[in-house]
Amino acid sequence: MQRILLKLSGEALAGEKKTGFDEETVRGVAVQVKELVDEGIQVGIVIGGGNFWRGRSSENIDRTKADQIGMLATVMNCIYVSEIFRSVGMKTSILTPFECGSFTKLFSKDRANKYFSRNMVVFFAGGTGHPYFSTDTGVVLRAIEVDADMILLAKAVDGVYDGDPRVNPEAKKYDEVSIDEVIEKNLQVVDMTASILARDNRMPMLVFGLNGESSIVNTMKGKFNGTRVTV
Repeated sequence: MQRILLKLSGEALAGEKKTGFDEETVRGVAVQVKELVDEGIQVGIVIGGGNFWRGRSSENIDRTKADQIGMLATVMNCIYVSEIFRSVGMKTSILTPFECGSFTKLFSKDRANKYFSRNMVVFFAGGTGHPYFSTDTGVVLRAIEVDADMILLAKAVDGVYDGDPRVNPEAKKYDEVSIDEVIEKNLQVVDMTASILARDNRMPMLVFGLNGESSIVNTMKGKFNGTRVTV
């Protein structure tokens, strides 16, 4: 694989704190991504906003406004993680689908490709820029747009299960599952909109636990114990 899109769970970046950032966890991610970049792999990153805000969990404010807060949460996450990446020796850029003053650059495929060609890690913040679409949809959309070879989904859970393993210890883990089965059984690898987009554009995914030792590097080197989602 020459170009990947890595989706990081906001909750996973918060570590045991559940909210905000756990710097040790983020630095561990940065060191792993640097190893990939040093080997010539182009890396794009999307980060969820769940360590700060989940728009759909609010019942008291307008959904559009709630989702806009969530978009801004992903921008905050990308600014922070980008700076940790820079501290370990990588070049980075943050692209958003809306203007954020001097904080970010406006997304375009040409701009993303220019940054990839300069060996930069490209952060795609702000989701799709529209309400009612999650960062799941955002990561699949950006992966398709920039011709990524695969999406890596680094989650708090170590793969795809037929139930929530945090609630049901008997839940079965899949080693491999087709995107059609994900949609048919509503396995919630990513949300339904993102699943259909991945199926229609034949975008494969690897789902694994972020907190496993060297999980990102091991996944890229074939030492993979998560779930492969095929198309």
